[in-house]
Amino acid sequence: MGKKWFAACLSDLVNLSVRMPSRESYEVRKAEKSLVHKVKQEPNQQDILAAALGMRIPGPQKPPATIWQPLKLFAYSQLTSLVRKATLKDNSLPPKYEKVHNFKVHTFRGPHWCGSCANFMWGLTNQGVKCADCGLNVHKQCATMVPNSCVPDLKHVRKVYSCELTTLVKAHDTNRPMVVDMCIREIESRGLKSEGLYRISGFSDSVEDVKAAFDRDGEKTDISAIAYEDINIITGALKLYLRDLPVPVISYDAYPRFIEAAKLEDAEKRLEAFREALDLLPAAHSDTLKYLMAHLKRVTLNEKDNLMNAENLGIVFGPTLMRAPNLDAMTALNDIRYQRQVVEFLIKNEDTLF
Repeated sequence: MGKKWFAACLSDLVNLSVRMPSRESYEVRKAEKSLVHKVKQEPNQQDILAAALGMRIPGPQKPPATIWQPLKLFAYSQLTSLVRKATLKDNSLPPKYEKVHNFKVHTFRGPHWCGSCANFMWGLTNQGVKCADCGLNVHKQCATMVPNSCVPDLKHVRKVYSCELTTLVKAHDTNRPMVVDMCIREIESRGLKSEGLYRISGFSDSVEDVKAAFDRDGEKTDISAIAYEDINIITGALKLYLRDLPVPVISYDAYPRFIEAAKLEDAEKRLEAFREALDLLPAAHSDTLKYLMAHLKRVTLNEKDNLMNAENLGIVFGPTLMRAPNLDAMTALNDIRYQRQVVEFLIKNEDTLF
């Protein structure tokens, strides 16, 4: 009796195991049921877009294709605008140096969206403005609201000389223009004792060659003694770079404060006025001026050999580092002596002011 009962139970278990699905089969069936349920519950693409556009489509009716295609394009443009706005907010990190965008009226080919408001730029010609330095596209009315966060792209900045100072250093991710760094290093390595340093001009054609080399090759430019034996060519190239800046090292906004500081007689008030004037300079201009004044101070330490003191260097670099902003000829002429005094004072007090 016991053996028969055991055999019957064993047979039932075998039959049950055959009918029961495996764990893998159970998971597959469960996933299929979930997918079918999801498809039944979720609205299709047309329902989603219709809801987004505020349309009500009763029952199974759908708009004809002639209406549906433009609706899809419009909805896509709206979604793109939202994505662009989110991207703009995420990428709004403060730059190292603030730089104003160099916007110019531009005619865009193909569809373009504003980099400020993220809306479509309508029109066939002159739809908006484009930054010549970083390539940012915005509406004309949005240009005034864009923050000073231009990050120049090297494909837009194609020259070194005559390029705005902050634009150049941001494009190359440096603290100072490469021309200033490279020329000063070369001058200090072999020219500090050269008589008449910065006062004697180099051969103009050779100076132009250095300029063309920097515009063409950038930091790969060779200005060693092998390429240019006369150190005055290198000093001439440096002075030409500083003169060609669209905005001088001592910027137009800070110019009046420097001239006023130079006119003060009281030593303490004069020093404080210069500190306040220096605070008005853009960061890239301030770093460049600091580096240049430290170099000129080292030039004066070799005065016995090069015969160049702070006063002589002030005469050379005064009109080079600062220019009168929109002043009449007589006022600009009268400012020349104060320009010399500004540079002379900066050199003599380099260790205190910077």
